[in-house]
This record gives sequence, C-alpha cells and structure tokens, in this order.
Amino acid sequence: MNNSTMISSQRSDDNYHNTCLGVVLAGGLSSRMGTDKSTLIRDNISMLTYSKQLLINMGIKQVVISTKYQSSVDNDALKNNDIVPDTFKSAGPLSGIYSIIKRYQPSALLVLPVDLPLMDSPSLLKLRQIGELSQKACFYQDNYLPLYLPINAFVEQFLQNSFSVSNNRVDKKQRSIRALLKQVPSQQITIDSPKVLFNSNTPEQWQYLKANKFSLTSSQFNTINHNTSSSRKTYV
Repeated sequence: MNNSTMISSQRSDDNYHNTCLGVVLAGGLSSRMGTDKSTLIRDNISMLTYSKQLLINMGIKQVVISTKYQSSVDNDALKNNDIVPDTFKSAGPLSGIYSIIKRYQPSALLVLPVDLPLMDSPSLLKLRQIGELSQKACFYQDNYLPLYLPINAFVEQFLQNSFSVSNNRVDKKQRSIRALLKQVPSQQITIDSPKVLFNSNTPEQWQYLKANKFSLTSSQFNTINHNTSSSRKTYV
C-alpha cells in the first residue's frame, strides 16, 4: 500500500474530497498571552469567530477548527462536529494539518492561525487564487502562515513519513511547516499590507490594538511591531 493510500484510507467524509477546506489553527499554548487567544474579543466577537468569518467571507464554504480548547469553541462548531483534535499531541501546527487531512481528505487547505487580528479576507483570497493557479503551496514572504496548501502526492508523502507510527522519534524540526514547504512545490509572494500579518502574542500588544480599534497607521504599526519577533517562520 502506498503512502497516499495509507492516508486516504482513514478518510471519514468523502464530501470534502474536491473541496478547499478552511482551517483555523487554535491549539497553541498562548503562554505569552496568558489566556486562550481564540477567546479574545475583537469587535464584539471572539478571535475564533472572527477568523472563521474571514475565511467564509472570501468564499470558503466549510471551515474546521484545530484546537484542544473545546470550551472556547462556538456551539455551531460543536454541533457540526467541526473540531479536529491533534492525532499527535504537542507536535505543533503541522500535527493539526495532518489530522485534518487524514479526517477530511480535501483537495486543498487554506490555513489561518487564530492570532492575526489585522488579517483581512482579500489577503487570504490572494493566497488561494495564486496557489490554485500554480498548484503550489503559497505563503507570504517571511511568514509560513497563513498558507494555501494543495493536497498532492508530495504533501501526503511528507506527512506519512513525518507521522508514521514507526517513525515517532523523528526530529521535531522535521515535523514543521517549514520542513514541509522545503519538500513540496511552493512559492512565497509579497504582501500588499504587512500589517495584516501581525500576530498578537502579549496582553500589552492586544490592549494597544484595542485602544486603536484594530486600525493602525504605519507609525502605530511600527511602534507595536518594534519588539516583536519578526516572523512566524521562527516557530512553525
């Protein structure tokens, strides 16, 4: 049995096979924030709901959630069984992606982390459009997330090798989105507005964003971004 078949054989729902599935990654530790970032309130809705809505607004018909915090998930997601726990615990965002592919077997994923309060739907749509045209994984320069990921033989081979039961001693660095994108056809593109990629990690950053109603000038963005790690590449 080849690797693709091994992954596909675990599919639970054929309705997603030709679908670009939206994914909200909401399973991080939120250690610097001190509270689950998916529950933070932006414009009277949680960041989880905000993130889901961004994906829906740009044309994604089905959105699932990768999280271990079921208490933070809305009732609709619970009712529709749209929560996917990691098959491999504490293995980072790639484990969430692997678990979702194994369960749904979609044609592609559009993956959005829950901690991007300035993200907008046009920026996500650009990733999807360029990724679909090129049939390559697509991400913004110096940021591996958000990510458009077509599910092809390269992706399935990498995931099977990384998460095989017989290979559970694999280096954690190899179970990463960074490692995946080095092994599959991919391209990075430029972002029109760098502000949308700002990930809020601390209470101070969050309060600054709230005080400015989540609308920052270039000067304000430079202020909040000054002491922030430069890109999500460093930990995915």
